[in-house]
Amino acid sequence: MNQGFVYRERIGASASGEELLGYLVRRYRHSDASRWRARLAAGELSLDAEVARPGDRLRPGQALVWRRPPWEEPPVPLAWAVLHRDPHLLAVAKPRGLPTVPNGGFLTHTLLHLVRQASPEAVPLHRLGRGTSGVVLFGLTGMARAAVSADWRTSRVGKVYRALASGVPDREAFTIDVPIGPVPHSRLGSVHAAFAHGRPAVSHVRVLEARGNASLLEVSIETGRPHQIRIHLAWAGHPLVGDPLYGAGGLPLPHPGLPGDPGYRLHAHRLSLTHPATGQPLVLECAPPLPLRKTEPRSSRSTQR
Repeated sequence: MNQGFVYRERIGASASGEELLGYLVRRYRHSDASRWRARLAAGELSLDAEVARPGDRLRPGQALVWRRPPWEEPPVPLAWAVLHRDPHLLAVAKPRGLPTVPNGGFLTHTLLHLVRQASPEAVPLHRLGRGTSGVVLFGLTGMARAAVSADWRTSRVGKVYRALASGVPDREAFTIDVPIGPVPHSRLGSVHAAFAHGRPAVSHVRVLEARGNASLLEVSIETGRPHQIRIHLAWAGHPLVGDPLYGAGGLPLPHPGLPGDPGYRLHAHRLSLTHPATGQPLVLECAPPLPLRKTEPRSSRSTQR
């Protein structure tokens, strides 16, 4: 059981005159009207420090607060390991299934919470999806956070992943540059996917080995759009094996799962960057889990007796 959490927001102009209950259901699609009615009846929500009611009419600038009581979080792997540490940077190995930051009902069962128990000053410089394992980099100083974030925005950080994809590409290496942006999602309202008018995204793919009706791929990305590798490989006709969200064309499946749902295999294998303090190259690696390791060929040598 965690300690609960206080969510705060300011009402924007677009919600002016809307009833609170309708606004909550529209904005936070993870809960239906009956759940929000129960929370309002329990006095968990307030508007400008007054107990909120379902029919309250909203005004721009109002302070909306939800004091969520403690709750039991879903069980997830809580083991993690330090890959690199110096006075400025901390790199850790995130297990598959552990959220990077609080979201979707997770608060203390997150990598950020676990890391901050040992390093309260740590700030994540990027995030991995819940179902993705591998290297996560944290900044320990303001200088490091600013420098690495600037390099990240200008594609000066190398990012290499391992992925288990459906089918076998007909080329050993290829590039995908389909833009990514928001498209409709039946449960969330919208989700990132292949979108002609989205933001630029570039992924370079190399086939490591074929595995029957699947293939082990190495993917390096120049950009870091949400779910980029999952979307790009699905668009190319090779969605990740077990992906509950993305299918043909890099779009949500007819009955899509949620972005954090597990099932697929994706691993952040390597980060390459310039150290913000020393100016020297820094390569951070996290060994892939067994399903994403190359199969060692059997030796053809006979053993002498």
